[in-house]
Amino acid sequence: MKVAVFTGVGEVALREEPDPIPGPDQVVMAVAACGICTFERRLFTGDKTWYPIAPGHEASGVVLEVGEAVEDRPGSPRVGDRVAMDLLTRCGTCGPCRRGKTNLCRAGQGRVLADGTVSFGGIAGRIALDAKSVYPVGDASLIHTAMCEPIACCIHSLRQGGFRSRDRVAIIGGGMMGRIHMALAGIEGAGSIGVIDLAEDRLEAATEAGADWVATPESAIDVGGPQDVIIVCASGGIDLAVEMADVGGTVVLYSAFGNDVPATVGADRSHREEVAIVGAFQQTAEDWRDASAYLRAGIIADDLEALVTATYPFSQVEDALRLVTTEPTYRVFVEPEHD
Repeated sequence: MKVAVFTGVGEVALREEPDPIPGPDQVVMAVAACGICTFERRLFTGDKTWYPIAPGHEASGVVLEVGEAVEDRPGSPRVGDRVAMDLLTRCGTCGPCRRGKTNLCRAGQGRVLADGTVSFGGIAGRIALDAKSVYPVGDASLIHTAMCEPIACCIHSLRQGGFRSRDRVAIIGGGMMGRIHMALAGIEGAGSIGVIDLAEDRLEAATEAGADWVATPESAIDVGGPQDVIIVCASGGIDLAVEMADVGGTVVLYSAFGNDVPATVGADRSHREEVAIVGAFQQTAEDWRDASAYLRAGIIADDLEALVTATYPFSQVEDALRLVTTEPTYRVFVEPEHD
């Protein structure tokens, strides 16, 4: 099978690897699609240096083989199932894992190729995974299913924010992750949903997708007013989020920030108004279970379809990467070519 390996800044090699064989508790999938996330973009541009590496962690597939220990186990994936794949390492033995915070697992992430190159496995022809990390999605679109990982991340984010139905939700950043947060909050019965962004085209797109209000950062407080849950999906906007939080409100730091970026709320305000700032990182098995259920039910399909910017065959993975590093996109996908 072929695997895409990033060998340096702007360099991708298509490497031949042996087809995986399932262990007793594993299943082997033919990868159907893999989304190109910020992680891959940063590797390609050199903003993050880790070479060689075989990235790709937002993937869908179809089950080809099932290990003997799980082939007859009720609830386990079956040959022919369309599935979402959790490609993170969850060791189960470190401190965070033992506390149920498997999203914060301290074990090294990724598997390895034949020569020891670290591989996440999504931009490849096939992959073997433990059956517990594979989630059937019924007849959901395989492109949509490749978005199960970001859906699970956003579900985790809303959990961290203590979101409840009828809450007023503001989302700072109208890109891919902001839009998924918006869709999920709507499905779960938010009282109102607002999107804050600098780009007029993204505000227009959010309005078309059903946002109750949109605003630039300068006008957000006047337009949106106090909020119950404010999710920061942009590289800035923390102070604005804190200012918008109503009594009992929560600010969720979903985006990544530098260690020198402060996130503060006055101690007395935190005490008397219970305004909180929390982080949201990755996802847990519970989040994956819910995300795959949304896909199986089809209730998020229209929202996801609007986020598909382009698809490329495996042989054009570099073209896909150039697109995401030079143009505004939601999500671009690579589809392996199978014999």
